[in-house]
Amino acid sequence: MAKLATGIEGFDELSRGGLPRHRTSLLIGGPGAGKTVFALQCLVNAARRQRAPGIFVAFEESPRQIIANGATFDWGLASLAEKELFFLDAHLSPTLVKAGDFDLAGMLAMLAAKKKEIGAQWIVFDGIDVLVTLLQDPVAEMQEIYRIRDWLADNALTAIVTAKLENRTSEAVHYGFLQFMADCVVRFERRQEDRVSAQSIQITKYRGSGYAAAEFPLSFGPSGIEVGAAEPAEIGHGASSERITAGFKRLDAMLGGGVFRGSSTLVTGVPGTAKTTLAGKFAEAACKRGERTLFVSYDEAAEEIARNLSSVGIQLKAHVKSGLLRMYSARTEGIGAEEHLTKLKSLIREHRPRCMVIDPLTAIAKAGSLGAARTVAHRLIYMVKDAGITLLVTALSETDDPRAESTDLQVSTIADTWIHLSYLVLSGERNRALTIIKSRGISHSNQVRELVLSKSGPTLTDVYSAGGEVLMGTLRWEKEAEESARKTRQRAEFDQKRRELQFAEAKTSAQIKALQMDLQKQRAELALYAGENEARKMSSSERENELRRRRSADPAGVSSRKSGNGAAK
Repeated sequence: MAKLATGIEGFDELSRGGLPRHRTSLLIGGPGAGKTVFALQCLVNAARRQRAPGIFVAFEESPRQIIANGATFDWGLASLAEKELFFLDAHLSPTLVKAGDFDLAGMLAMLAAKKKEIGAQWIVFDGIDVLVTLLQDPVAEMQEIYRIRDWLADNALTAIVTAKLENRTSEAVHYGFLQFMADCVVRFERRQEDRVSAQSIQITKYRGSGYAAAEFPLSFGPSGIEVGAAEPAEIGHGASSERITAGFKRLDAMLGGGVFRGSSTLVTGVPGTAKTTLAGKFAEAACKRGERTLFVSYDEAAEEIARNLSSVGIQLKAHVKSGLLRMYSARTEGIGAEEHLTKLKSLIREHRPRCMVIDPLTAIAKAGSLGAARTVAHRLIYMVKDAGITLLVTALSETDDPRAESTDLQVSTIADTWIHLSYLVLSGERNRALTIIKSRGISHSNQVRELVLSKSGPTLTDVYSAGGEVLMGTLRWEKEAEESARKTRQRAEFDQKRRELQFAEAKTSAQIKALQMDLQKQRAELALYAGENEARKMSSSERENELRRRRSADPAGVSSRKSGNGAAK
């Protein structure tokens, strides 16, 4: 089936392309549900984007009122009304209708001429229920409605007909034949949910086309109606390998180098655990890189946040002044989640941030249904990731019980990184603790670290454990002092023992040296004694020989005579 895009964000997705071309679409709903705005927005978008003129036939409000009401949106409706759009005041006189000789033939003939004059491609019949009510004759009602149907078919116009109804029963009784005539039927509904007005839209019929049949939230923004259409079943956003800082070095170290560009980080914790401080540090780091950043805070003024963060060394005012940082604050009471999302979309379009902070995201669940808030939170995260924006959101935990770290919005399952902040109460002190529950694609630390705030900013202390327990605060200081004193004593005892051993070694070495000298002395004396003894031996032999010589005795001869004398005998 041929279709024409309405240009209404979300609706063209759930209708698979827009409204049926050259056919009739019926918009039904209660007062203030958005029927007239939807129809008028279709005409405006066609005129502005496709240069397709249109006609607006008003059975209920005057054209002047409609143009004045439309001026609240950024359409430039007054200018379009002079060139591209034609407004016809079709207020009916009750006297004329009751006279019995009323029909729409004259008005339709005039509209046909106007269609040719401006080249109209769209037409809206707004408030057809007024006509039906005034006729008070079922046969006349059907006659005039079918007259309009035949006229539309002859003039090849894409038509929108709006009709007001109070409840589903009245829809069945009064507008059953209208729905039969229309090729596309769209229901608008407005209801109260926990003191908040919630609006929705639902396609209940679409001949020859598939469509999303569920009920979807609807909201009004600066550009008109926005429909919270379901996200595509297939997730198609990219995945960057670039790392950026999560705020400060020690947190980056726990994350193995920071978070991925375009990822989403969830920071949870009870009040006072420094969630806003981490969010502010993340925003400041982004601005220092020269990146446009959007900081959205709920139920706390931007000026207060900037002032409070300056006490811990986070300076945001200069970045606000430079235009890099846009801070937006809003109350959440009495405003539905869908309206918050519409405003966030507008802020993103205006500021075009590379990084974004929402503090706290759970605030959007204060008013309206929790289910609607969960849906909005999920759509927001997917929308931001599709845009390549690096997101950090904080979420308030209702309890500090580590077994109940999840949040009411249930965004922990779709966040890429989840940082949990808590309190540890030990020895009469309450200390902040930080742990990383998960970080997709990152080998992160599993340690529980103490988060310390100072004038130079937030930081994480070194891990100190005793008896299998991580110590923090004064107890940590006492244990560290005790450990330092113990180590000092050990060093002193070691130094004393070392000196004693060195002295003993020196003493032993001296004794060895003295013994070696005695040994050398004794060896020298022994050598001298041996020499003298040898000399004495030699000297004795020499004296004997000298004595014999002086006695003229030949030792050899003496021996021979002694031998001869012996023989003579």
